[in-house]
Amino acid sequence: MGLVETMAFLTNKKIALAVGLLLIGGASAAWYAKSKTPVVEAPRFRVVAADTGNITQTVTATGTINPVALINIGSQVSGTVSELKADFNDHVKKGQVLLKLDPTIFNAQIRQVEAQLASARASQRLAQATHQRNQTLVTQSYISPLALDQSKREVDVATANIELAQAQLARAQADFDNSVIRSPIDGVIIKRTVDLGQTVAASFTTPTLFQIARDLTKMQIDTSVSEADVGALKDGQAARFVVDAYPDKEFDARMRQFRLAANVVQNVVTYNVVLDVDNSEELLKPGMTAQVRLLVGNRQQVLRIPTAALRFRLSDEEIEKQARKDKAAAAKTGGGAAASAVAEAAPPEDDAAFRSKSELARSFKIYTMDDKNNPVARDIKIGLSNFRYTEVVGGGLKKGDKVITRAINEKQGEL
Repeated sequence: MGLVETMAFLTNKKIALAVGLLLIGGASAAWYAKSKTPVVEAPRFRVVAADTGNITQTVTATGTINPVALINIGSQVSGTVSELKADFNDHVKKGQVLLKLDPTIFNAQIRQVEAQLASARASQRLAQATHQRNQTLVTQSYISPLALDQSKREVDVATANIELAQAQLARAQADFDNSVIRSPIDGVIIKRTVDLGQTVAASFTTPTLFQIARDLTKMQIDTSVSEADVGALKDGQAARFVVDAYPDKEFDARMRQFRLAANVVQNVVTYNVVLDVDNSEELLKPGMTAQVRLLVGNRQQVLRIPTAALRFRLSDEEIEKQARKDKAAAAKTGGGAAASAVAEAAPPEDDAAFRSKSELARSFKIYTMDDKNNPVARDIKIGLSNFRYTEVVGGGLKKGDKVITRAINEKQGEL
């Protein structure tokens, strides 16, 4: 091998050795940098920062839309419908004839009583004439005073029979008048339960023939509210509701009356609440079902958190995991065993006995994230609450604090 070839071989060998050393150094540097990079722990909880905003609290209920005045028209007498002069949805005036019953029987009763009245008047005239003759005869001693008294009695009986016949005639005339059914108010017929030729029997109960609504431009909602919500209700409170017929439209209402009579069904207590509704457009119909929201509270620009945070609780696995981390941190710093940040301190034995029921009802435990992304239990007091937000009125929580709303499962996502 020549000198030139030998030098070329040595040069290539040095270059290959240098490239190898560079590759080894680069791999070592990459491994060293990777070993020094902190491992980012996957998030275990979903958190939302506490903020300020408006909160509206409502009471929800389901009710039925009804006319303000709904009159049931019945019949006091029995008979067969001979004329039907009104139908569904007809607008009627006060005194307007709705139907007539067959007057044959009523006319016969009137003639019968008129005949009885005429007979009673004839008997009275005879008794009066007899009494007058007896008065003359008793002065002449032809008859005894007892006979005069008996004739006077016959006059009184005849007079009483006339009054009885007159009363019977008035009753027969009233039955005849009641055979003609008239509207007692101005309104709209929303129900009719009788047809032409049908027999109306009023022997025991008054049958309902028509239902008349006074004014369909003024409606009301009859709804039931749970006993847990009645403490927040007041007359005049605003409300909004929707009906299935107009799912994209909300209607306004206003509470008119809270009725004290309780309804108990399977140990569930509710109270009737009546709301006034303006139906000037006549979109709402009697009998519609209304989903009502009564406005019972409103707060402007208050500290609030998601309502879901009140329901969140750490699992036993999370509590144990946090306890191990606290113990490891305490051993690393050389301190004693640290108490877990999420351990719930046992309350005094008689704590609840000396706290008011309202205070206990408005106190909740939530969890926030500290600077090291560890959950910390905190006691707060709440104010208004709805399905989305809850007002915080005590407990030291500040705007921007991260509140835990739910846990995140690495395999299945959020729980």
